Amino acid sequence: MLIIAHRGASGDRPEHTLAAYDLAITQGADYIEPDLVPTMDGVLVARHENEISGTTDVADRPEFADRRTTKVIDGEELTGWFTEDFTLDELRTLRARERLPDIRPQNTAYDGLYQIPTLDEIIRLVRAREAESGRTIGIYPEIKHPTYFMAEGFDLAAMLVEQLHAADYAGMDAPVFIQSFDVEPLRRLDGMTEIRLVQLMSAEGGPADDLSVSYADMVTPSGLDDIASYANGIGVAIPLVLNAEGASTGLTEAAQERGLLVHAWTLRRENAFLPPSLQRGDNPASHGCAEMLFNMLAAARVDGVFADQPGMVAERRNLAGLPRCFTQLTPPVSAR
Repeated sequence: MLIIAHRGASGDRPEHTLAAYDLAITQGADYIEPDLVPTMDGVLVARHENEISGTTDVADRPEFADRRTTKVIDGEELTGWFTEDFTLDELRTLRARERLPDIRPQNTAYDGLYQIPTLDEIIRLVRAREAESGRTIGIYPEIKHPTYFMAEGFDLAAMLVEQLHAADYAGMDAPVFIQSFDVEPLRRLDGMTEIRLVQLMSAEGGPADDLSVSYADMVTPSGLDDIASYANGIGVAIPLVLNAEGASTGLTEAAQERGLLVHAWTLRRENAFLPPSLQRGDNPASHGCAEMLFNMLAAARVDGVFADQPGMVAERRNLAGLPRCFTQLTPPVSAR
Protein backbone atom coordinates (compact mmCIF):
# COMPACT_ATOMS: atom_id res chain seq x y z
CA MET A 1 0.00 0.00 0.00
CA LEU A 2 1.44 3.36 -1.05
CA ILE A 3 1.80 5.95 1.70
CA ILE A 4 0.84 9.39 0.40
CA ALA A 5 1.74 12.21 2.77
CA HIS A 6 -1.42 14.32 2.83
CA ARG A 7 -0.17 17.90 2.43
CA GLY A 8 3.10 16.62 3.87
CA ALA A 9 3.33 15.37 7.44
CA SER A 10 0.46 17.72 8.23
CA GLY A 11 -0.26 16.05 11.56
CA ASP A 12 3.14 17.20 12.81
CA ARG A 13 3.92 20.44 10.95
CA PRO A 14 1.81 23.18 9.33
CA GLU A 15 0.54 21.76 6.05
CA HIS A 16 2.04 22.51 2.66
CA THR A 17 5.38 23.72 3.95
CA LEU A 18 8.80 22.40 2.98
CA ALA A 19 9.19 21.33 6.62
CA ALA A 20 6.02 19.20 6.39
CA TYR A 21 7.14 17.58 3.13
CA ASP A 22 10.65 16.97 4.41
CA LEU A 23 9.41 15.38 7.62
CA ALA A 24 7.01 13.17 5.64
CA ILE A 25 9.93 11.87 3.60
CA THR A 26 11.88 11.18 6.78
CA GLN A 27 8.89 9.31 8.19
CA GLY A 28 8.79 7.00 5.18
CA ALA A 29 6.17 8.43 2.84
CA ASP A 30 6.32 7.09 -0.71
CA TYR A 31 4.70 10.22 -2.15
CA ILE A 32 4.20 13.78 -0.93
CA GLU A 33 1.06 15.66 -1.94
CA PRO A 34 1.22 19.35 -2.88
CA ASP A 35 -2.09 21.06 -3.67
CA LEU A 36 -1.35 23.69 -6.31
CA VAL A 37 -2.76 27.16 -6.93
CA PRO A 38 -1.32 30.05 -8.97
CA THR A 39 0.06 33.43 -8.02
CA MET A 40 -0.85 36.60 -9.91
CA ASP A 41 2.34 36.22 -11.95
CA GLY A 42 1.65 32.59 -12.87
CA VAL A 43 3.77 30.62 -10.42
CA LEU A 44 2.38 27.38 -8.98
CA VAL A 45 2.53 27.36 -5.18
CA ALA A 46 1.36 24.89 -2.56
CA ARG A 47 -1.81 25.77 -0.63
CA HIS A 48 -4.85 23.62 0.03
CA GLU A 49 -7.02 26.53 -1.05
CA ASN A 50 -6.34 29.74 -2.90
CA GLU A 51 -8.04 31.54 0.03
CA ILE A 52 -5.16 31.79 2.53
CA SER A 53 -6.46 33.54 5.64
CA GLY A 54 -6.57 30.24 7.55
CA THR A 55 -3.09 29.03 6.64
CA THR A 56 -1.00 32.22 6.66
CA ASP A 57 -0.63 35.44 8.64
CA VAL A 58 -2.05 37.56 5.81
CA ALA A 59 -4.89 38.89 7.98
CA ASP A 60 -2.30 40.43 10.32
CA ARG A 61 -0.49 42.26 7.50
CA PRO A 62 -1.84 45.82 7.19
CA GLU A 63 -0.09 46.31 3.86
CA PHE A 64 -2.43 43.70 2.37
CA ALA A 65 -5.67 44.78 4.06
CA ASP A 66 -7.05 46.14 0.80
CA ARG A 67 -6.63 42.75 -0.90
CA ARG A 68 -9.43 41.25 1.20
CA THR A 69 -12.32 40.48 -1.11
CA THR A 70 -15.23 38.12 -1.79
CA LYS A 71 -15.24 35.63 -4.64
CA VAL A 72 -17.37 32.71 -5.81
CA ILE A 73 -15.20 29.62 -6.24
CA ASP A 74 -16.87 26.50 -7.63
CA GLY A 75 -20.24 27.80 -6.50
CA GLU A 76 -19.15 28.74 -2.97
CA GLU A 77 -18.89 32.35 -1.83
CA LEU A 78 -15.68 33.00 0.08
CA THR A 79 -14.30 36.13 1.70
CA GLY A 80 -10.62 36.52 2.39
CA TRP A 81 -7.28 36.80 0.62
CA PHE A 82 -6.54 34.81 -2.55
CA THR A 83 -3.23 33.69 -4.00
CA GLU A 84 -4.10 34.89 -7.50
CA ASP A 85 -4.23 38.46 -6.15
CA PHE A 86 -0.60 38.34 -4.98
CA THR A 87 2.69 38.18 -6.84
CA LEU A 88 5.10 35.47 -5.76
CA ASP A 89 7.34 38.07 -4.12
CA GLU A 90 4.39 39.33 -2.10
CA LEU A 91 3.36 35.83 -1.04
CA ARG A 92 6.92 35.13 0.04
CA THR A 93 6.61 37.80 2.73
CA LEU A 94 3.82 35.81 4.40
CA ARG A 95 4.39 33.00 6.88
CA ALA A 96 2.48 29.75 7.22
CA ARG A 97 0.23 28.90 10.16
CA GLU A 98 -1.35 25.71 11.48
CA ARG A 99 -4.80 25.34 9.90
CA LEU A 100 -6.31 23.35 12.80
CA PRO A 101 -4.93 24.97 15.97
CA ASP A 102 -7.66 23.54 18.20
CA ILE A 103 -7.03 19.99 17.00
CA ARG A 104 -3.25 20.29 16.63
CA PRO A 105 -2.13 22.90 19.16
CA GLN A 106 1.38 21.45 19.17
CA ASN A 107 1.81 22.52 15.56
CA THR A 108 1.24 26.17 16.44
CA ALA A 109 4.80 26.18 17.82
CA TYR A 110 5.88 26.34 14.17
CA ASP A 111 3.62 29.25 13.22
CA GLY A 112 5.54 32.01 11.50
CA LEU A 113 8.59 29.92 10.61
CA TYR A 114 7.88 28.82 7.06
CA GLN A 115 7.11 30.40 3.71
CA ILE A 116 4.64 29.24 1.08
CA PRO A 117 6.67 26.91 -1.15
CA THR A 118 6.66 26.85 -4.94
CA LEU A 119 6.34 23.66 -6.95
CA ASP A 120 9.90 24.18 -8.12
CA GLU A 121 11.13 24.21 -4.52
CA ILE A 122 9.19 21.05 -3.75
CA ILE A 123 10.74 19.25 -6.72
CA ARG A 124 14.21 20.40 -5.66
CA LEU A 125 13.57 19.13 -2.13
CA VAL A 126 12.48 15.74 -3.46
CA ARG A 127 15.51 15.46 -5.71
CA ALA A 128 17.85 16.36 -2.84
CA ARG A 129 16.27 13.79 -0.53
CA GLU A 130 16.40 11.15 -3.27
CA ALA A 131 20.11 11.76 -3.69
CA GLU A 132 20.62 11.63 0.06
CA SER A 133 18.52 8.52 0.74
CA GLY A 134 19.01 6.53 -2.46
CA ARG A 135 15.27 5.87 -2.76
CA THR A 136 12.62 7.16 -5.14
CA ILE A 137 10.25 9.74 -3.68
CA GLY A 138 7.10 10.51 -5.62
CA ILE A 139 5.03 13.66 -5.91
CA TYR A 140 1.24 13.65 -6.10
CA PRO A 141 0.07 17.15 -7.10
CA GLU A 142 -3.55 18.21 -7.12
CA ILE A 143 -4.69 21.06 -9.34
CA LYS A 144 -7.15 23.03 -7.25
CA HIS A 145 -10.27 24.59 -8.75
CA PRO A 146 -9.01 24.24 -12.34
CA THR A 147 -12.31 25.28 -13.92
CA TYR A 148 -12.45 28.47 -11.85
CA PHE A 149 -8.83 29.29 -12.63
CA MET A 150 -9.28 28.67 -16.35
CA ALA A 151 -11.88 31.43 -16.34
CA GLU A 152 -9.35 33.63 -14.54
CA GLY A 153 -6.75 33.02 -17.25
CA PHE A 154 -4.72 30.25 -15.59
CA ASP A 155 -4.59 26.86 -17.30
CA LEU A 156 -3.39 24.85 -14.31
CA ALA A 157 -3.27 21.57 -16.22
CA ALA A 158 -0.97 22.96 -18.91
CA MET A 159 1.13 24.89 -16.39
CA LEU A 160 1.69 21.77 -14.29
CA VAL A 161 2.51 19.46 -17.20
CA GLU A 162 4.97 21.95 -18.66
CA GLN A 163 6.79 22.19 -15.33
CA LEU A 164 6.79 18.45 -14.69
CA HIS A 165 8.06 17.62 -18.18
CA ALA A 166 10.78 20.25 -17.83
CA ALA A 167 11.85 18.52 -14.61
CA ASP A 168 12.09 15.17 -16.47
CA TYR A 169 8.89 13.73 -15.04
CA ALA A 170 7.29 12.03 -18.02
CA GLY A 171 5.61 8.73 -18.84
CA MET A 172 3.66 6.24 -16.77
CA ASP A 173 6.82 5.11 -14.99
CA ALA A 174 7.45 8.57 -13.56
CA PRO A 175 6.88 8.72 -9.79
CA VAL A 176 4.01 11.16 -10.22
CA PHE A 177 0.23 11.14 -10.02
CA ILE A 178 -1.81 14.19 -11.06
CA GLN A 179 -5.18 14.44 -9.33
CA SER A 180 -8.31 16.56 -9.63
CA PHE A 181 -11.92 16.55 -8.47
CA ASP A 182 -12.92 18.02 -11.84
CA VAL A 183 -13.33 15.77 -14.86
CA GLU A 184 -12.62 17.85 -17.95
CA PRO A 185 -9.10 18.90 -16.87
CA LEU A 186 -8.19 15.23 -16.46
CA ARG A 187 -9.59 14.43 -19.90
CA ARG A 188 -7.44 17.23 -21.30
CA LEU A 189 -4.42 16.01 -19.37
CA ASP A 190 -4.91 12.55 -20.86
CA GLY A 191 -4.09 14.09 -24.23
CA MET A 192 -1.19 16.17 -22.91
CA THR A 193 0.90 13.71 -20.91
CA GLU A 194 1.46 10.05 -20.14
CA ILE A 195 1.88 10.83 -16.44
CA ARG A 196 -0.68 8.87 -14.42
CA LEU A 197 -3.96 10.61 -13.63
CA VAL A 198 -6.30 10.17 -10.67
CA GLN A 199 -9.97 11.14 -10.51
CA LEU A 200 -10.80 12.38 -7.02
CA MET A 201 -14.25 11.69 -5.60
CA SER A 202 -15.94 12.63 -2.36
CA ALA A 203 -18.67 10.72 -0.54
CA GLU A 204 -21.08 13.52 -1.44
CA GLY A 205 -21.57 16.06 -4.21
CA GLY A 206 -20.07 15.95 -7.67
CA PRO A 207 -17.46 17.56 -9.91
CA ALA A 208 -17.66 21.34 -10.06
CA ASP A 209 -17.28 21.34 -13.83
CA ASP A 210 -20.28 19.06 -14.49
CA LEU A 211 -23.25 19.61 -12.21
CA SER A 212 -25.26 16.96 -14.05
CA VAL A 213 -23.08 14.17 -12.62
CA SER A 214 -22.61 13.14 -8.99
CA TYR A 215 -19.74 11.21 -7.47
CA ALA A 216 -22.32 8.55 -6.65
CA ASP A 217 -22.89 8.20 -10.40
CA MET A 218 -19.16 7.98 -11.00
CA VAL A 219 -18.61 4.99 -8.70
CA THR A 220 -21.20 2.87 -10.54
CA PRO A 221 -19.93 0.28 -13.05
CA SER A 222 -20.66 2.58 -16.00
CA GLY A 223 -19.10 5.52 -14.18
CA LEU A 224 -15.93 3.55 -13.48
CA ASP A 225 -15.82 2.44 -17.11
CA ASP A 226 -15.85 6.09 -18.11
CA ILE A 227 -13.12 7.04 -15.63
CA ALA A 228 -10.94 4.20 -16.90
CA SER A 229 -11.06 5.79 -20.37
CA TYR A 230 -9.01 8.80 -19.21
CA ALA A 231 -7.52 8.10 -15.76
CA ASN A 232 -5.29 5.51 -14.13
CA GLY A 233 -6.82 5.59 -10.68
CA ILE A 234 -9.40 7.00 -8.31
CA GLY A 235 -8.78 8.90 -5.10
CA VAL A 236 -11.81 8.38 -2.90
CA ALA A 237 -13.11 9.28 0.55
CA ILE A 238 -12.82 6.38 2.98
CA PRO A 239 -16.64 5.90 3.30
CA LEU A 240 -16.70 5.01 -0.40
CA VAL A 241 -14.43 2.00 0.13
CA LEU A 242 -15.51 0.94 3.65
CA ASN A 243 -19.11 0.45 4.76
CA ALA A 244 -20.56 1.26 8.18
CA GLU A 245 -19.21 -2.03 9.56
CA GLY A 246 -15.69 -1.34 8.32
CA ALA A 247 -15.79 -3.93 5.51
CA SER A 248 -15.21 -3.34 1.81
CA THR A 249 -18.07 -1.74 -0.12
CA GLY A 250 -16.88 -3.51 -3.26
CA LEU A 251 -15.66 -0.28 -4.89
CA THR A 252 -12.02 -1.29 -4.62
CA GLU A 253 -12.64 -4.58 -6.38
CA ALA A 254 -14.82 -3.00 -9.07
CA ALA A 255 -12.25 -0.29 -9.82
CA GLN A 256 -9.31 -2.68 -9.87
CA GLU A 257 -11.15 -4.97 -12.27
CA ARG A 258 -11.10 -2.03 -14.68
CA GLY A 259 -7.38 -1.45 -14.19
CA LEU A 260 -7.88 1.52 -11.87
CA LEU A 261 -5.74 2.05 -8.79
CA VAL A 262 -7.64 2.95 -5.61
CA HIS A 263 -6.19 5.50 -3.19
CA ALA A 264 -8.26 6.33 -0.08
CA TRP A 265 -8.32 9.58 1.87
CA THR A 266 -7.70 10.63 4.62
CA LEU A 267 -6.24 8.65 7.52
CA ARG A 268 -5.75 10.83 10.61
CA ARG A 269 -5.00 9.95 14.22
CA GLU A 270 -7.10 12.54 16.02
CA ASN A 271 -10.46 11.61 17.55
CA ALA A 272 -12.08 14.44 15.59
CA PHE A 273 -11.54 12.47 12.38
CA LEU A 274 -12.23 8.94 13.60
CA PRO A 275 -15.49 7.02 14.09
CA PRO A 276 -16.69 6.86 17.72
CA SER A 277 -15.60 3.27 18.24
CA LEU A 278 -12.02 4.16 17.36
CA GLN A 279 -11.82 7.24 19.53
CA ARG A 280 -10.06 7.27 22.88
CA GLY A 281 -11.38 9.73 25.44
CA ASP A 282 -13.52 12.80 24.87
CA ASN A 283 -10.87 15.24 23.65
CA PRO A 284 -11.20 15.76 19.87
CA ALA A 285 -7.45 16.43 19.71
CA SER A 286 -6.46 13.16 21.42
CA HIS A 287 -5.15 10.31 19.31
CA GLY A 288 -7.53 7.44 18.71
CA CYS A 289 -6.92 4.09 17.12
CA ALA A 290 -6.22 5.04 13.53
CA GLU A 291 -4.17 1.86 13.22
CA MET A 292 -7.41 -0.14 13.18
CA LEU A 293 -8.72 1.96 10.32
CA PHE A 294 -5.49 1.30 8.45
CA ASN A 295 -6.01 -2.44 8.93
CA MET A 296 -9.52 -2.16 7.47
CA LEU A 297 -8.20 -0.32 4.43
CA ALA A 298 -5.52 -2.97 4.02
CA ALA A 299 -8.19 -5.69 4.25
CA ALA A 300 -10.15 -3.87 1.55
CA ARG A 301 -6.97 -4.01 -0.56
CA VAL A 302 -6.74 -0.35 -1.44
CA ASP A 303 -3.58 0.50 -3.37
CA GLY A 304 -2.68 3.58 -1.37
CA VAL A 305 -3.73 5.80 1.49
CA PHE A 306 -3.44 9.53 2.10
CA ALA A 307 -2.28 10.12 5.67
CA ASP A 308 -1.62 13.14 7.87
CA GLN A 309 0.81 11.09 9.97
CA PRO A 310 2.74 9.05 7.39
CA GLY A 311 5.16 7.76 10.03
CA MET A 312 2.34 5.97 11.84
CA VAL A 313 1.21 4.37 8.58
CA ALA A 314 4.76 3.33 7.68
CA GLU A 315 5.08 1.56 11.02
CA ARG A 316 1.71 -0.15 10.58
CA ARG A 317 2.55 -1.22 7.04
CA ASN A 318 5.60 -3.04 8.35
CA LEU A 319 3.69 -4.90 11.06
CA ALA A 320 1.38 -7.91 10.97
CA GLY A 321 -1.78 -8.42 13.01
CA LEU A 322 -4.16 -6.01 14.67
CA PRO A 323 -3.33 -3.06 16.93
CA ARG A 324 -3.81 -3.54 20.65
CA CYS A 325 -5.74 -0.38 21.38
CA PHE A 326 -9.09 -1.90 20.34
CA THR A 327 -10.35 -5.44 19.98
CA GLN A 328 -13.40 -4.68 17.84
CA LEU A 329 -12.93 -5.79 14.28
CA THR A 330 -15.78 -3.97 12.58
CA PRO A 331 -16.39 -0.51 14.05
CA PRO A 332 -18.50 1.91 12.05
CA VAL A 333 -16.63 4.26 9.74
CA SER A 334 -16.99 8.01 9.99
CA ALA A 335 -18.22 10.00 7.01
CA ARG A 336 -15.44 12.50 7.59
